[in-house]
This record gives sequence, C-alpha cells and structure tokens, in this order.
Amino acid sequence: MDGNTRLLSPIDLQCVKAAGVTFAVSAMERVIEERARGDAGAAADVRTRVEERIGGSMRAVRPGSDEAMVLKQALIDEGLWSQYLEVAIGPDAEIFTKAPVLATVGWGADVGIRSDSTWNNPEPEIVLLVSPDGRVVGATLGNDVNLRDFEGRSALLLGKAKDNNASCSLGAFVRLFDETFTMDDVRQAEITLRIDGADGYTLDGASAMDQISRDPEDLVRQALSEHQYPDGLVLFLGTLFAPTQDRDQVGQGFTHKVGDTVAITTPKLGRLVNTVTTSKAAPPWTFGLSALFGNLAARRLLSA
Repeated sequence: MDGNTRLLSPIDLQCVKAAGVTFAVSAMERVIEERARGDAGAAADVRTRVEERIGGSMRAVRPGSDEAMVLKQALIDEGLWSQYLEVAIGPDAEIFTKAPVLATVGWGADVGIRSDSTWNNPEPEIVLLVSPDGRVVGATLGNDVNLRDFEGRSALLLGKAKDNNASCSLGAFVRLFDETFTMDDVRQAEITLRIDGADGYTLDGASAMDQISRDPEDLVRQALSEHQYPDGLVLFLGTLFAPTQDRDQVGQGFTHKVGDTVAITTPKLGRLVNTVTTSKAAPPWTFGLSALFGNLAARRLLSA
C-alpha cells in the first residue's frame, strides 16, 4: 500500500473494550506513573526503587492466587500497595471502555494524542473479536494510544487518557478463527512495534503474549460476567510494551511527536500502520449511529 492508502476500521457496531495492566512490566510502569504523579522527569528514579522492591515478586505470582494475596498483604504492610497492583495480581481484571461505537480508525489513518499531553506512547496489542453469544471468533491488531501523564496524575483521568478523537486504531483486518488460526496462536503471538519519527528518531519494541498474566479467555469471561453485548464486542488484551528509552533529554523517557509513524506487526495478523497527530488536528469523528442509519435509509436498506 502507498502512503495515501487508508482502510476503514474492520469493526463497526461492536463495543470497544480494553483490559489494562495484564503484564507484569505494564503493571510496574503504571505504579511508576502513579508514584511519579505523571511527571516523566521523575520516572527514572521511581522506576529503580520500585523495580528493586517488587519487580521479582510481581512476575512470580498468578493473579487471584493465594500467593498473590500474601504478596498483597506484604506490600500493604510496607506501604507499597497501589490500585494498579490490585488489578495486576488481584482476582478482578481492569476492563474499561476504550472508544465509542464507530469511533475507531483503521490502517493508514492518523492516530490522535491529546494536544495537552507531554508523556504518551503507543500500546501494540492483540484485540479479540467476540460474538453476541460470548464466543471469541477472531482477532486483529490494535493501538491503544496511552497518555502516561494524565493517568499518572490520577487513575480517575483514565477516560481522558484513553478515549479521545482518533485514539484507537484497529486493523488492517480481522482474521477469523479456523483450523489454521486459533486462540493458541494468540497466546503465543510475538508482536513487534516500530516507531519512525520525522526527526529521524527510531524505536523498536516487542510484546510477547506468552508473558500475559491472565489468560485471554479469562479476560473475555470477566468482560462478559455482568454485561451483555447484543452487537458483540472487541477486547484489547493489553501489552508488555512500555518504552523507557530517552528521546530528547536524559531522564525524560519516550513520548510521541507529531509525525511519528507507528507500525505494529505479527505474522498471522499482518501489520497496522498509523501516523501520529493530535486529537484536535485529526479528522473529526462525524459518522456515528445517526449517520449510519441515515445512510442505510437513503439507500433503502432498512426494512420494517
């Protein structure tokens, strides 16, 4: 595909959900954001201290297990407990709504970060497609654009950190499960990420699904436990990728710049490519449910 090619998102009426803090590394980074109060400049020192105290323990326990509860109590006693550790090793996963229906963007589209964010990153993830009766029927790639400064200041800012114009990309296609592609392929997938900046900066990263702390089917079960989705849903599974490399200044870590090209790849699901802009500068989302039904009615595709 050339640089002018754009594909629509491969989903339409499905609700867009996401699971957070599903890898030990991402859990550590959320704790670091919280303790740094969203300040990228403070993150390096906090990262060293947090990793020394709880890094090994986090990677060794299964969420919700007796061992996890023992670790939880030990961290509480040491004054190290965090709301992010609750969803990382506790019985309940973090499941949130990432984007409204019809608001996702596809391959080649601009992907948006808030114009007032100064610490942010892409999140390369596998996204499951779930039918209305709760069956996982396929998967695609997704970029769950993340604002580390907003959520680091307060977890109550999750909505502002996650749901903005053009902040959720999917694609390039959905691959349905069959004898050549199953949930086990999802569990063993290796996802690579490449960022190419207009300033010449490059960053390579990866996320290995066999490092996930909760099985994908358990995350689906938790998403469906108290809710119905008559049009189905998609579920982002989380990521191991949490960039800490400095981009401009020592100790400031990574953050996006307008013009970055983000490419997310895994062999059995292809490649998802987007260019970073701000949510204000990205094409506005105008085609919602009213426009959809208006379009169908104008083409006489609705029946009583």
